[in-house]
Amino acid sequence: MTRPVARLLVVVLGVLAALAVTGPAAAHVGGDAAGSDFDARVLATTPEIPGLSVRVLQFGDELELVNETGTEVTVPGYDDDPYLRIGPDGVWRNANSPATYINLDRYAQVDLPDHAERGAEPDWVQVSTEPHYVWHDHRTHWMSEDVLPPAVAADPDSSHTVFEWTVPMVHGDTPVEVTGLLTWSPPPSPWLVWPAHLALLLLPLVAGLLARTPRPLGVLLLVGAAAAVWHAAATPEPPASISSHAGAVVSALLPALTAALVACLGFRASRRGRGAMTGLLAVVLGWLMLVQGLPDVDVLWSANVLTDGPQVAARVAVALLVALGAGSVGGGIAAVRRFREAAPLDGPAPDRPVPVG
Repeated sequence: MTRPVARLLVVVLGVLAALAVTGPAAAHVGGDAAGSDFDARVLATTPEIPGLSVRVLQFGDELELVNETGTEVTVPGYDDDPYLRIGPDGVWRNANSPATYINLDRYAQVDLPDHAERGAEPDWVQVSTEPHYVWHDHRTHWMSEDVLPPAVAADPDSSHTVFEWTVPMVHGDTPVEVTGLLTWSPPPSPWLVWPAHLALLLLPLVAGLLARTPRPLGVLLLVGAAAAVWHAAATPEPPASISSHAGAVVSALLPALTAALVACLGFRASRRGRGAMTGLLAVVLGWLMLVQGLPDVDVLWSANVLTDGPQVAARVAVALLVALGAGSVGGGIAAVRRFREAAPLDGPAPDRPVPVG
């Protein structure tokens, strides 16, 4: 390995070390899962109140309420006990409400403290100073961990409405109902998608192992970079309590723009016939793609995808990041071993790479 290549490798490894820490969190905004066969959505808020908005997060696992009306909203628990107060002075949660503890576990597998019982005097504890809150609500999702809804189990190849749900609230003295729908959709057929994923994995491997020049590998680097940038730009809007949407997109774009820079350098090296350099940059880009794609890998076998763009495009982007990224690492290593530069990096460009193995 020449000295310029070694220096570049040291710099790149430092960048990768930083991105390995921040990349997964930035790449996956919005919760623990990027894909699910279930999906919940709000149908209506009755009556509609300007400044009051409710939306579903994580396919029905969470609700977010944003109250900019200047009037407090009260959310009852499952036994109509006072649970949340969300208003101008922030968010207050009743420590004596069973919902406070039941909502800590997705399937409500918790032991309630003795003081948390129906009819107990409320004990309000402030949990936020902002007029918005995200909480897990069991009224909006399927509660059985290992059992599918009966209609789904009977016909798993069709889409189904699992149930309609309602979350009651009170805005000042006005009763409000948030109504929604939980649905289930069949995941993509593995016989259709997994051969495509395998092909994406093999493409850079074949380019690194068998291609006579590094140009095919250089073209694949540009494809991977495009997937990285699109995936970052389609970052879903995070909860208001976390950050702004613009901030989330900017954070996700940092590793994507780094990937684009590496891909451009790799493509340029491939055009100049520098096979070893192209291979090294393919390894770097493959790692960057995996850093962005692996946190969202569950979209490859799920029906629904968290994205601000078309779901099909989101699924394709993650497939490229994961499969093409892994293949780029292997293909890049193969290219580094197969090619050697005919001249130093700071000398004139060679006419063609020279295979050495």
